[in-house]
Amino acid sequence: MNPVIALVGRPNVGKSTLFNQLTRSRDAIVADFPGLTRDRQYGNGQLGNKPFTVIDTGGITGDEQGIDAAMAEQSLLAIDEADIVLFLVDARAGLTPTDMSIANHLRINRKKTWLVVNKVDGLQEDIATAEFHELGLGETWPIAASHGRNVTQLIDIVLAPFPELSEEEMHPELDQRGIRIGVVGRPNVGKSTLVNRLLGEDRVVVFDKAGTTRDAIEIPFERRGKPYVLVDTAGIRRRKNVTEIAEKFSIVKTLEAIKSCNVAVMVLDARTGLVEQDLHLLDYVLTSGRALVLAVNKWDGLEAEAKEKMRAEIKRRLGFADYADLHFISALHGTAVGDLYPSIERAYASATARWSTNRLTTLLQDAVREHQPPMVNSRRIKLRMAHQGGSNPPIIVVHGNQTNSLPEAYKRYLTNTFRKVLKVKGTPIRFEFRSGSNPFDKNSGDNDRERAKARQLARTKEARRSRR
Repeated sequence: MNPVIALVGRPNVGKSTLFNQLTRSRDAIVADFPGLTRDRQYGNGQLGNKPFTVIDTGGITGDEQGIDAAMAEQSLLAIDEADIVLFLVDARAGLTPTDMSIANHLRINRKKTWLVVNKVDGLQEDIATAEFHELGLGETWPIAASHGRNVTQLIDIVLAPFPELSEEEMHPELDQRGIRIGVVGRPNVGKSTLVNRLLGEDRVVVFDKAGTTRDAIEIPFERRGKPYVLVDTAGIRRRKNVTEIAEKFSIVKTLEAIKSCNVAVMVLDARTGLVEQDLHLLDYVLTSGRALVLAVNKWDGLEAEAKEKMRAEIKRRLGFADYADLHFISALHGTAVGDLYPSIERAYASATARWSTNRLTTLLQDAVREHQPPMVNSRRIKLRMAHQGGSNPPIIVVHGNQTNSLPEAYKRYLTNTFRKVLKVKGTPIRFEFRSGSNPFDKNSGDNDRERAKARQLARTKEARRSRR
């Protein structure tokens, strides 16, 4: 079990900056104002043959209200589950009553705590750290997280009691992290509530205010012996409404999370109905080729007329995604939330399925026999064979002639036929059409054999000249 290091302190002391230094990533959003981090963010680091887990937390002030109280609760949970606590203070701001309050809590908690004085760049270390001895937490450790100054030395000392791992333990053969599930949607549709319900614990901050989640939070877990990684993402608003720099970075994180997940659970709000932003975000998910599950949240308490209106709107406006399973849920009360897992499993199985070339070619020939491609320039478009060109999403490569002239309607016919016969559910299918060159067409150039002969003749002539 890797040692777990929690980074705690009041807001804007540099916890997220140090998190990125330790994990050698940019997973935590960093900005020059307090209160940016809200959820517990986990990351992995390594020093030599000593791997460790880092928890980035929100700032603690002691007088939190509203969303800040929920954020502070997440920070206190991180302290409870950590083996080591790095208590960060700000050398430039000096000692504050909040620092003393946090230090008192850490003493009561009896956690192994290291007092880290950040932002000492440009300052004399002895003078910058002197007043923090008053906290009574032992030796102070001056660092500059933004520049990486003294960070490696600090972690080397912190990890000294823990043993080094062997090469086999450091590099396991298989990654058992499981299906990556991205929970996406507009702000305040209930994504974080759904994540907590799927996990069975209050893992991320939930508050009745749009824009609560800012980072894309990855949460590995197991359910009935199967591994998963759940990714809670920030809600994406319309571009004209995005003004804060932090929100722009949150959107970038969300879009990256969509691209890296295996299955996207698109959360819709039953009370507000479908809006244009839902369609834009859904289009991005499909363009990225992700498998899809639709979840209409806040379904409890709706009147029958409102439910019927929502069903009709989904059928009318989301017909292009009719291959995805549709669930009507209540994340707050847990209604039908467990039904999402079978749909996620089916969508992932379809997205990563493999089919033989023989089966795909036979299926293509049957589809052509049932419905011939149209004539182009008095010649029939011919589709000869098909094979799989990739997965997640599945890519079917079809070879023939004049495939560039194949109408969109016929491409949709092939997509629907392959989806039905192969029983593909919950993922888009992409087709690539390739035409073979005609060796008798003067405009198409020489065929491959003639070009190979020309290259061989050129090499022979060059060899004869060199011998002379």
